[in-house]
Amino acid sequence: MKIHCLQHLKNETLGNIGTWVSQKGHRLTKTLLYKKPVFPEPEKFDMLLIMGGTMSVYQEEEFPWIRPEKEFVKKAIDMGKPVLGSCFGAQLIAEVLGGKVTRNRFKEIGWHRVKALAGENTNNEEEIISELPSGLFPEFTAFMWHGDTFEIPAGAVRLFESEACQNQGFIYGENVLGLQFHPEADRQWIEKLIEDSGHELVEGKYIQSKEQILRDEHFLENSRNIAFSLMDWFEKRCEN
Repeated sequence: MKIHCLQHLKNETLGNIGTWVSQKGHRLTKTLLYKKPVFPEPEKFDMLLIMGGTMSVYQEEEFPWIRPEKEFVKKAIDMGKPVLGSCFGAQLIAEVLGGKVTRNRFKEIGWHRVKALAGENTNNEEEIISELPSGLFPEFTAFMWHGDTFEIPAGAVRLFESEACQNQGFIYGENVLGLQFHPEADRQWIEKLIEDSGHELVEGKYIQSKEQILRDEHFLENSRNIAFSLMDWFEKRCEN
């Protein structure tokens, strides 16, 4: 499979997802938005991955590449390409599909519990959610670093929520997945993010300290398992 990645910051890399791509033997290309925002033709890739960033999707004046990125993502979705976004990437997908992106009531940084929404949807939605990897039920712990949130676009199925953020994930159609949390978070990824954005680790109800974030090794293993199981599930879903 040919996978293309939209990367917005030097250190917000694919992390665990990059490991999955490598182990699967897939081909990977990237657009580095912080260097040169040049987008390939959608015919040249089979799946699009949209990573996180400290910017917001409504900051088009400050980051002039955001508007053409939205147009590129919309084109890929309209062509039926599998598209997956995490954090900023999910917010961008949500806006492209007609959902609003706004400030969340709380900043959510660190390891937090996420609930899978089984039993809270229509029959068709329940069928979609029941196909999610079993390790996500009823709850799992995932890494967060965000201050914005997205509306669930019309026609999409809400998949996850956390205490601090009602909308933690959605799927649209068969092959568009938005995740507010960061399944890509491995130790190096987290350490680099703290290095770049550690000034955000202030006192807050859902903001953990650097020491809290780094001390729990089992969360890192769990993050890797979540990334691999979600990517396996998404890949299989897109092949059907």
